[in-house]
Amino acid sequence: MQDWLWMTAADLGRAIGAGDIDPVTLTDVYLDAIDAHEHRDRIYARVTHDRARAEAKAASERAKSGMRRGPLDGVPISWKDLFDTAGTATEAGTALMKGRVPDADAEVLQAATSAGLVCLGKTHMSEIAFSGLGLNPITATSPCVNDPDAVPGGSSSGAGASVAFGLAAAAIGSDTGGSVRIPSAWNDLVGLKTTHGRLSLEGTVPLCLTFDTIGPLCRSVEDANLLLAALEGGKPADLAGSSLEGVRLMVLDTIVPDDVRDAPRAAFDSAVEQLKAAGAVVEHRYFSQLFDAFNVAGNLYAADSYGWWRDLVEANPEKMFPQILDRVRGGKTVGGADYCAGWNTLRDIRKQYAAETAQFDAVIMPTAAILPPNAARLLTDDDYYKSENLLALRNTRVANLMDVCSMTLPTGVPSCGIMFNGQRGTEAALLRLCAAAEGALS
Repeated sequence: MQDWLWMTAADLGRAIGAGDIDPVTLTDVYLDAIDAHEHRDRIYARVTHDRARAEAKAASERAKSGMRRGPLDGVPISWKDLFDTAGTATEAGTALMKGRVPDADAEVLQAATSAGLVCLGKTHMSEIAFSGLGLNPITATSPCVNDPDAVPGGSSSGAGASVAFGLAAAAIGSDTGGSVRIPSAWNDLVGLKTTHGRLSLEGTVPLCLTFDTIGPLCRSVEDANLLLAALEGGKPADLAGSSLEGVRLMVLDTIVPDDVRDAPRAAFDSAVEQLKAAGAVVEHRYFSQLFDAFNVAGNLYAADSYGWWRDLVEANPEKMFPQILDRVRGGKTVGGADYCAGWNTLRDIRKQYAAETAQFDAVIMPTAAILPPNAARLLTDDDYYKSENLLALRNTRVANLMDVCSMTLPTGVPSCGIMFNGQRGTEAALLRLCAAAEGALS
């Protein structure tokens, strides 16, 4: 039964459908593993034992009567602590929201529950989701599966750790600048950032409503495909027969290759060679307008986040981790005209980017320029924190700024991912491409 903890969500679903695994037993295996784990309280903020067992019992009864709701009915997953859960605290990793208990589930959680997924609990995260590192001295800093002294990536830090340590079959996180893809890459998982607006943010504690997205952290592209369908109440894409033969991939040579550390660079270069060997055509292109997009990004993120969090932050600033407090307060000085002008600039750049990349099936790059940084040093060296946080999120932020879907895959090198950016709203095509890439890379 311990092997179940390391199976893909899709394989668990198939085993439930075949009658080989009972959802009640499966859920108890996960709950027991969580409660016995040395990092339980660093990964899970709250474990929803009663809810999980009740949902598993219902899934078990459906399986026995041939009434399963979908391929993941009865599969246990975790949820980042910014998705509202009825009757269970949702605190977004901050003391500012301590004791906040919503009355209803977030819409994506409602959809997942309707599809039969079992909620194991809420995972820790970077405070208010405003960091790609996963360091949170206010609540808890989750561990990285590849380095006990390093951070796991954020802001969906506990989400990534819950899957990487075998304490959830998959996890649901949010991605505003890379918060699904960084913990996925640093914990050797698959992570999908959806197009902004594809999945409902209703009942989700926001960071930046103009950039926030939702996506799964999981073990396979197939899992990501099935989870996306469950979250939106739709049908999964058909991944059968996907191939890289003749696929055109663009290596982005603007900003993202700069200062990439040795291990991520070597892992990316090796992965590109494997994709080419599988039939992909790879070209290098430069997109100079990306500099302008990065130049306006700081004001847009800061103003958006401060606009929502201002009252809570200014009422109790002493409750916040100073690094996060400084970041969110950066929105104080952004004027309305500057904010609007920034958005006008970014919208124009998005159109240019879409035209420049339209001939390619995906734009590829190293998911992160760096490996997971040392947690203790991040706490004591402010300059190190700032520089590593910016580098961690730099490459992933391209997809958020350009408003496209994006997926990271493991390269086989610990904590090094390769990222595939599609076009806006083309998740099905991206999933097919990544299913083929996954085969080539494994």
